Amino acid sequence: MSEIRTVTSEAEDAGRKAARPRLWLTVLSLAAFVILIALGVGQIERRAWKLALIDRVEQRVHAPAQPIPSPAAWPTVSTANDEYRHVSVTGRFLHDRETLVQAVTEEGPGYWVLTPLQRDDGSLVLVNRGFVPSERRDASTRQGGNPNGQVEITGLLRMTEPKGGFLRNNVPQHNRWYSRDVAAIAATRGLHDVAPFFIDADGGSQTTGGPIGGLTVIRFPNNHLIYALTWFALAFMLAGKLLVTFGGGLFRRKRFVHEPAGGPDATARRTGSDAGTIVEST
Repeated sequence: MSEIRTVTSEAEDAGRKAARPRLWLTVLSLAAFVILIALGVGQIERRAWKLALIDRVEQRVHAPAQPIPSPAAWPTVSTANDEYRHVSVTGRFLHDRETLVQAVTEEGPGYWVLTPLQRDDGSLVLVNRGFVPSERRDASTRQGGNPNGQVEITGLLRMTEPKGGFLRNNVPQHNRWYSRDVAAIAATRGLHDVAPFFIDADGGSQTTGGPIGGLTVIRFPNNHLIYALTWFALAFMLAGKLLVTFGGGLFRRKRFVHEPAGGPDATARRTGSDAGTIVEST
């Protein structure tokens, strides 16, 4: 009478042990999974914040123009509470103190014309009157567009830009400007009692022959949902890999090969993935 028994080869045992991940690798994988989920949740929260910001800015831009903050309120002016507010200001331009800041707009390359506006109380606010192309850089080419009397300017309140332009820093001593840095411009032009913000003049403040106003670009990239889905996808891919690594054996079916006792291959011991029933004679 023959005895049939199932034997797992030593080679297969060794392969399974080698396939088991080390403890430190398992810990790192679980930590990576938690981090990826946290990154995805963070992007969802950032998206909610960005949508609220866009809505807030839209309301400010389209609201009726209000007087700019008084000098007493200047220390409290902030990006979160005031940037892109629709404001108005009255005063007289100091055209001899204007500053040209390099710019690229829908009109092409050229310059923003920043001119100090002196109010009745003596305080100053820089006004970005708009854009001029390179061939009109010289103030003498646009004298007809420079009003000399009292003017009322409406536009958007913008915060100072002290960090320079993209990969380019302002060089005040050579009169090269790449960003609208209010403090640096004021110091270079010898201006005092200057508001810590500037105003982007709108198209309604444009004068014939003067800079082109109303070119403020309001754009807030909102790709947070795509980023969130990317982090979540990576997390679930990692989770799938962990499930296969630790739980693969639960779903793998063993294959048994039954051979009659005394058969020609009775004493052959198969190893590897097709190892099955070993038949031995009694």
